[in-house]
Amino acid sequence: MSQQGQGGQQNPNGNSQNAAPSNSNGNNGNSQSASPTGSPASSSSSALLIPQTAPAGGLTITQPQQTVTSFYKIAPSQLITFGWNFTYVLATPTHLTVSAVCDNGNTYPVGPTDGVIDGTATQVVWDVYSYQQNNPTPLAQASYTLHIWDDRGPGATRRPGFLEQNSALHFALYTPASYTAIASGWSCSACSSASSIVSQPAFISLFISLLVIFLSGFHLFRHAEHTR
Repeated sequence: MSQQGQGGQQNPNGNSQNAAPSNSNGNNGNSQSASPTGSPASSSSSALLIPQTAPAGGLTITQPQQTVTSFYKIAPSQLITFGWNFTYVLATPTHLTVSAVCDNGNTYPVGPTDGVIDGTATQVVWDVYSYQQNNPTPLAQASYTLHIWDDRGPGATRRPGFLEQNSALHFALYTPASYTAIASGWSCSACSSASSIVSQPAFISLFISLLVIFLSGFHLFRHAEHTR
């Protein structure tokens, strides 16, 4: 008997039997393609879907009030608290970076952790005196702008649902004058100015003239009373 030429094989009963086609994964000939991202297809369901019509996330400063510029003293135990609320933030950041940018161009990290805080935090407390004592670049007595941004860094592109950088708060820092006792040489500059004015000859002449006018008027008034 003859054999079939397409991979067939003759059995003892004279019937031909075709060989089963091979497959790449050895699973009944069905193939499974890999995900283009190398991850299970179900992982896409856990991704955050933000509609393009959603507004960009924002941050509103609640402390201090922004109606006036706040002045903060660089002194022991004088802590500064900055507070805020989130609005329309759908993509919660992992971290926030808080910085104070001085008018002189220097940038200072705000808070006890070099300016990097948890992404869900709604306030940060800054010990400016401690910072002043432990850092080589001192805080200047000047005006500052508070900057807050998310993981994408400063100047990130505006995106729906993502936190937009906030630079709305302005404040000022100052250092109080140190105490000097009178025994150590303290003097009142305003008092010294007043003393110098009194000691001027012109002032003495004016005072004497006014005194003479007053006494003369008083004498004329008494004389008129006696002649009635």
